[in-house]
Amino acid sequence: MIYLPILLVFLLYFTGIPIAYALFAASIVYFTFFDAGMPADLVLQKFITSAASFPLLAIPFFVMAGSVMNYSGISKKLMQMADVLTGHLTGGLAQVNVVLSTFMGGISGSANADAAMQSKILVPQMEKRGYSREFSAAVTAASSAIAPVIPPGIVMIIYALIAQVSVADVFLAGYAPGLLMAGALMFTVTLVSRKRNYKPSRESRASISEIGFQFKDSIWALSLPFGIILGLRFGLFTPTEAGAMAVFASILIGVLIYRELNWEHVKPILLDTIYGTGTVVLIIVSASVFGYYLNWERIPQELTEMLLAFTSNKYLMLAVINVFLLIIGMFIEGGAALIIVAPLLVPVILELGIDPVHFGMIMIVNIMIGGVTPPFGSMMFTTCSVTQVPIAKFMQEIWPFIGALLLALMVVTYVPAIVMFLPNLM
Repeated sequence: MIYLPILLVFLLYFTGIPIAYALFAASIVYFTFFDAGMPADLVLQKFITSAASFPLLAIPFFVMAGSVMNYSGISKKLMQMADVLTGHLTGGLAQVNVVLSTFMGGISGSANADAAMQSKILVPQMEKRGYSREFSAAVTAASSAIAPVIPPGIVMIIYALIAQVSVADVFLAGYAPGLLMAGALMFTVTLVSRKRNYKPSRESRASISEIGFQFKDSIWALSLPFGIILGLRFGLFTPTEAGAMAVFASILIGVLIYRELNWEHVKPILLDTIYGTGTVVLIIVSASVFGYYLNWERIPQELTEMLLAFTSNKYLMLAVINVFLLIIGMFIEGGAALIIVAPLLVPVILELGIDPVHFGMIMIVNIMIGGVTPPFGSMMFTTCSVTQVPIAKFMQEIWPFIGALLLALMVVTYVPAIVMFLPNLM
């Protein structure tokens, strides 16, 4: 009976109840009917006090920073830079799609936000250039998996808080997996585009002077994520202060340099921030109450003992965990899946001597791949709803890209030196 709340969470979620409400309802049911050792008012107090956390302030700041960047012209400059660098390659606009997601990782930090934006901006342009809508939607969904892996992604901050590791180290560890995913997707785009004769978006490779001019024009947009990470690394500000600095810098760039940000953008920016923050924080505080139930019944410890009894080989354990996370990612949105699963798995990997920063990248990459995988991947639904592509046709196009992302995941999982190079270097 102690596992009934876990079953109840999935049952409620698959009947259409939002995951935050499902987690809280399961916790209330447990503490009301199965264990009266804790009064209900203390459960509610735990729910409220979980939100009173200074590190959680980083989330609304980074959500607002992403929204400001979209309205300030920073996203447009990144797209122009991506076109100059890769527009001449086979499948030019599809390559631009992947590179833009890589650039946007440091901007939006959200897979669904990236998928929605590029579905509106790039997919219509790709259709005009002769790409099928189904292929364009598949590239957009697959490349959006890169966004949360490139810092400063929101899920990275959430994982760092759960695993109690340095946010700066998790940010630095994200670059190598993100670039691996981008390289794998670009190679796949090249193979498919050659087979279908998709043309480049530019007639010839950009000249050195043209690249230099565009780089100069985009330098503020490109340098912003690096400035945040260096500030964190050298102790100039905390993760929360880094989010505030990102908002401040984005406003200055949008108003004084690119001159595209104005007063009419204030309302949509605030609405984006309130909606994005409310969604994430409600899940976090509900998950904290659910985590209280898990710890009350020692379920993470029991899971650790059970998995270690199955195997003490860390490579085999990582393979088992990868399969488990892929399945979870197919059914539950990335941030929610991370909040539910990380407290259960971090004790297991610590027992096996796996670096928690490295494991964070495995988890995030894994869950993002699940987000583009049928039948319930969240980025799949976002992309298909915006582009109006039937899911059946989307499924026909997405499998080569899922294969490429899984290959990148294997490298991230079993070659930790690549992931940990930058954190160790710093």
